[in-house]
Amino acid sequence: MFTQVLIALVVGYLLGSLPFGYLVARAKGVNIFEVGSKSSGATNVRRVLGNGPGVLVLFLDALKGAVAAGWPMIHFTWSIVDGSLTSLHASFENTDPLAVNMAVAGLVGSVLGHSFSCFIKFRGGKSVATGAGAFLVLFPLGLGIALAVFGLTLAIGRMVSLSSMLASVALPITAYVLDRGTVLVVTCVAVAVFVVVRHRANISRILAGTESKIGRKAAAPKS
Repeated sequence: MFTQVLIALVVGYLLGSLPFGYLVARAKGVNIFEVGSKSSGATNVRRVLGNGPGVLVLFLDALKGAVAAGWPMIHFTWSIVDGSLTSLHASFENTDPLAVNMAVAGLVGSVLGHSFSCFIKFRGGKSVATGAGAFLVLFPLGLGIALAVFGLTLAIGRMVSLSSMLASVALPITAYVLDRGTVLVVTCVAVAVFVVVRHRANISRILAGTESKIGRKAAAPKS
């Protein structure tokens, strides 16, 4: 089991390391690490380059998380008649403990890879979109509740950073309340802590009242 889980972790890390935000910005002639919040995440790409590139990066970052967590969960069934393949069906309804552990390892790897990409000198984003893509496979109900928290917080406070942090915190609470098992609860807690820590600079700006809000630029820090 250890070898398979390690493989899933490495594959997840490599997938998560794909620097879509950096590449999309570079295609526009921009070094994303020199502008805005200096993050390669979708939020900074949207802020600097507009909604189109931002949405593209959001989709790609979520996709790599979904693939990293999803491929170990695929369960294939097939039917062969007279030596010919007549049907092939794949589903994510795989509850085998090894597959679940590999999926969790893929999730963790993708989150770490996105934030510390080996392709861009171990820099990256805050892993919110990548983690969301992974939880779409592993815990879709929890992700739905987290997205609801995100949307409500964004509507009230208009801060993507605060919305992301509260959404991440909602995941372990939901997993615990719904009794989804120790492995998933611990994973959700770890991801939530990781996301909050990655937002520590945003927390400082929120407390100082200088954090960027949807619809207006960040206020200048007080001297």
